Amino acid sequence: MRLVGPSGEQVGIVPLAKALELAQEYDLDLVEVAANARPPVCKLMDYGKFKYESAMKAREARKNQAHTVIKEMKLRPKIDPHDYDTKKGHVVRFLKQGDKVKITIMFRGREQSRPELGYRLLQRLAEDVQDLGFVESNPKQDGRNMIMVLGPHKKKTEAMAEARQAQEARKAEAKANPGRSMNAADPDAANAEAPADASAEA
Repeated sequence: MRLVGPSGEQVGIVPLAKALELAQEYDLDLVEVAANARPPVCKLMDYGKFKYESAMKAREARKNQAHTVIKEMKLRPKIDPHDYDTKKGHVVRFLKQGDKVKITIMFRGREQSRPELGYRLLQRLAEDVQDLGFVESNPKQDGRNMIMVLGPHKKKTEAMAEARQAQEARKAEAKANPGRSMNAADPDAANAEAPADASAEA
């Protein structure tokens, strides 16, 4: 077999008995890394450490992997202005996170004869969020519904990186100002103590 040393150096072609002897001498494992090679290639290594490092690398790769997610938001053609603002807020949040958003306008009864109401609403929403997303799939009728898909300008990986940076910045600020961050997180905490003291005195 062709033997590779623990630091990646080429030991050369050696018999199995010699390779096992070297593995015992270095207190390492003899691992076959290229079985189909002629001769097969083996390496001296700490196999337990190798498996651990490989698992950690795979875990880190999964952590940074971006999954394309399509969120869905349903609206009615004659939606109330307050409800529209709430729904738009959700769409903004999804786009900021780097997710696609499927907007569905649901028509009921006579509303089905007025598809232009749904179209205008979708156009309005697309214009309201144009800084964060773009129309990936134009409005189209699908039975009683009208559907449009918005895609984010920002990639999922970028959004994830920004979210991590913001979280780390918040942690650093909380560590630097522990008293202030506690009060900011719970502004009623200080007020809650006064009545407790007053009742104790009474």
